[in-house]
Amino acid sequence: MTTDTTTRPATLDTAQVREWMAGPTAPRLIDVRTPGEFADVHIPGSYNVPLDLLEEHRRELAEHLDDDVVLVCRSGGRACRAEGALASAGLPNLHVLDGGITSWENAGGDVVRGDGTWGLERQVRLVAGSIVLAGIVASTLVPQAKWISAGIGAGLTGAALTDTCAMGMLLSKLPHNRRDTPDPETVFAQLRGARN
Repeated sequence: MTTDTTTRPATLDTAQVREWMAGPTAPRLIDVRTPGEFADVHIPGSYNVPLDLLEEHRRELAEHLDDDVVLVCRSGGRACRAEGALASAGLPNLHVLDGGITSWENAGGDVVRGDGTWGLERQVRLVAGSIVLAGIVASTLVPQAKWISAGIGAGLTGAALTDTCAMGMLLSKLPHNRRDTPDPETVFAQLRGARN
């Protein structure tokens, strides 16, 4: 259990997290991205607890997370959702890495690199761009097909305004993004083992 009595803000930048990790009472890093994204790149010593698993098992997770926790995702949005879920389960000492793994890498933080799986944001750009391109090409033959592209544009605008992404949530369910998804018992055992 953490004995550090320092009060830290809910959102921490990369320098603050690195400094904290170097100290005697390092926080626990929970990465809420998909297993594929985690396998591609993650912060050494972090634990992968995908957001959907975290939201579904937040009460059980709260029983295994009595330390300070820093939540990590790609850019901060999913980590904020995870913070809300864990806070609703009564877990204190929650923090979010501002800017996520992207900010961490840009600041020169150490990472573990994997097999080159595409991140969800890149997958969204590929799928959305392909649909827009197909809609424009198809509209040369069927003018109404332009509305397909307009629909994707509206969806992307809505995603930016709400900081959510329905397409990303759907893509996260695909098999290549869910490979090696940890089951709750494995996650709990890893967290228990880290405490001992």
